[in-house]
Amino acid sequence: MEETMAGTTTNHAQGAHYERGLRAFFEYRDLGIRDATGGAFGAHVIRAIPGEHATGQWHTHDLKFQMFFVLKGWVRFEYEDVGVKEFRAGDSCYQPPLVRHREVEHSDDLELLEIVGPAEFATKDVPAPAAAAE
Repeated sequence: MEETMAGTTTNHAQGAHYERGLRAFFEYRDLGIRDATGGAFGAHVIRAIPGEHATGQWHTHDLKFQMFFVLKGWVRFEYEDVGVKEFRAGDSCYQPPLVRHREVEHSDDLELLEIVGPAEFATKDVPAPAAAAE
């Protein structure tokens, strides 16, 4: 991966484009960080698609850094190491590399900011951890 850094990069909400992505129940707005950092980092706003719901599939992400900050609504995740956690507007979470987790439920108005490094990474469906399966 070439790490070419761009100059100041801006992205405006008015007229922003969202598209379907990794999860079918979410839409993603790319904030231009991937291109600005040559793929070293990515940032996007994720919003729920009203009426669409999480599958509850346990998975991991193979990356060095991942965090999210809830902008609007709420979301409930389950993690192999800390159990079920609910996040509301103003809450954030750092998800360590390869931690097994799953989305349990979210509000129809959910919006969150996610920052990852690198921008491209592998996601793998995995079995539930032993503690969660009990």
